[in-house]
Amino acid sequence: MIWVRPGAAFNPTLPLSRTELLPLVKQVLAVVGAAGADVEVRLVDDVEMARLNAAFLGLPGPTNVLAFPAEDPDRPGYLGEIALSVDTLTREADLYGQPPEEHFVRLLAHGLLHLTGYDHGPLMEEMNEMAVDMLRPVDPA
Repeated sequence: MIWVRPGAAFNPTLPLSRTELLPLVKQVLAVVGAAGADVEVRLVDDVEMARLNAAFLGLPGPTNVLAFPAEDPDRPGYLGEIALSVDTLTREADLYGQPPEEHFVRLLAHGLLHLTGYDHGPLMEEMNEMAVDMLRPVDPA
């Protein structure tokens, strides 16, 4: 399921509609070894992300992505939910000099990797880059 917070200031260059995002989520799930899994993706603004960050981690302000692993034994294919702040990812893409869609995929993969049991470290970074690489056009030369 894809949920978009009404009124969020979205970057129009990002694949934020359900029809654009669903195939992307499926591709990233395949890259991280969770093809066919069920997840919820919430695209939020910084106000909602700051609320989630405070409520669940006790931290002030927004962050780029949060992952909430599933705790429902009755839904074995359900990995959980990720929340991604479009406001923060847009600022970070500009700050890091990255194309916004590339940073979007990196953060999406990061959240999905957390849901599949990965923690921060070299393996997670490698998997993140594999997800980003799937978007890059293949050089025919």
